Amino acid sequence: MAMSGLRTTRMIWSRGLKAPSCHLQCRPMSAMASVQQTQHRETFEPEGPRVVTDIPGPRSKQMLQDLDQIQNVGMVKFFCDYEASRGNYLVDVDGNVMLDLFTQISSLPLGYNHPAMMDVLKNPVNWSTFVNRPALGMYPPGDWAQRLRSTLLAVAPAGHQQVITMGCGSCSVENGLKAMFMKFMRVRRGGAPYTQEEMDSSLRNQLPGSPNLSVLSFSNALHGRTMGCLALTHSKWQMKVDFPALDWPIADFPNLRYPLDEFKEENRKEEERCLAMVEDLILKGDQNGMAVAGIVVESIQAEGGDQFASANFFQGLRDITNKKGIGLLMDEVQTGCGVTGKFWAHEHFNLTDSPDVVTFSKKMLTGGFYNKDSFRPQESNRIFNTWVGDPSKVILLEAVVKEMTRSNLIGQVNVTGEHLLSELKNMQARYPSILHKARGLGTFCSVDFCDTETRDNTVNKLRQRGMNTGVCGTTTLRFRPALTFLPRHVDIFMGHFDAVLADVTK
Repeated sequence: MAMSGLRTTRMIWSRGLKAPSCHLQCRPMSAMASVQQTQHRETFEPEGPRVVTDIPGPRSKQMLQDLDQIQNVGMVKFFCDYEASRGNYLVDVDGNVMLDLFTQISSLPLGYNHPAMMDVLKNPVNWSTFVNRPALGMYPPGDWAQRLRSTLLAVAPAGHQQVITMGCGSCSVENGLKAMFMKFMRVRRGGAPYTQEEMDSSLRNQLPGSPNLSVLSFSNALHGRTMGCLALTHSKWQMKVDFPALDWPIADFPNLRYPLDEFKEENRKEEERCLAMVEDLILKGDQNGMAVAGIVVESIQAEGGDQFASANFFQGLRDITNKKGIGLLMDEVQTGCGVTGKFWAHEHFNLTDSPDVVTFSKKMLTGGFYNKDSFRPQESNRIFNTWVGDPSKVILLEAVVKEMTRSNLIGQVNVTGEHLLSELKNMQARYPSILHKARGLGTFCSVDFCDTETRDNTVNKLRQRGMNTGVCGTTTLRFRPALTFLPRHVDIFMGHFDAVLADVTK
């Protein structure tokens, strides 16, 4: 559905200039203060989507052919003009302006070209940090401890004052596993030093230095695409086939029935069944000489289809791990940084004892993990790589955290999320033959379709109307907007969603 008359305007914030009036019908975001947001600087974004070509358009298709000569492009949707993108709107190279409800697979906290982020780059004090990427484990900058305290430790989950940065979500989980293994074996060893046999045999991947240990994960989980993480990942065969995998235990993740208030007893029994399976698998591991050293779980299963479980289920996992003396790693790679209406999704569960390891990435801009003091490595070079993260990303995260406080973005997420979920339920009521299982926390929302084909057809039609969305599982449409997403953006989307669904049902 093409609309004519669009001309995009380049961003010039990086030059320290005020953005001019433009053909995108821009207006200051400060005009949106009525939705519990106070903006201290003038920002601009389009009033709405504008589509001038099919998506992907001719320029994107040409660029796709070029890139295809270099690498596999099967997942590329279109090519982007990031300089022209602003706020909640993504602009492609053909000049199409799309309301972005997917935000680079849920990894943009403040949207595109936010002034708070641009100011970091304009400040000469930060230039050397961007130019000189250090090997942090050996040569950290003089302000590194202060930077960590003002950012990652300022928003740390309860019970955590230890943190280490990483490059991505996968390596965050990989190294979080190492922390659990080291703690488990340190306790088993009674705190004794390593024997020469243990040190030598580890170099040959043999006992006793390479012990028979495992980590328990759940069906439909995704914890990363590196080889260790793939042993914990069970969502899509494309990520797994042809790769050797560790034979580690997999428990069922609860498959809750909706509406939740109508199936309380059924869902309680389902979660109890899954918890019983967890205990049984841990017992079998002990009996088979493959002890379970820890449990890894997403606070909300994201890629696997936005699967939720109750606070009682997660408390049950915490109780089991404490009883067995094993670690609990909460994967918050996709659910951290305020998207669920709390900074960390597991805060909704009010656990009597916080998780032992909490991994993060995506909207946090840097990867990494928090760990309790007892899970801290006792020797050097145990959790290490060349860069161990990137200080420039922590500087950007500092700007995000300040903006979240200044503009009460978590409060805004709750307001917008309530509106988004309410409207999804309204659409579900209007189109019961297509939609079901609307659910969410904050703006971390989703709805399921009757089948994969209908969902994918809807997503494609939405894109042609300037709505960029994402999918997960086999039939789920997921919403992953920026923290600056407002109720008026919800209304814009719902107008297009309604039109597409009406067309699909014809």
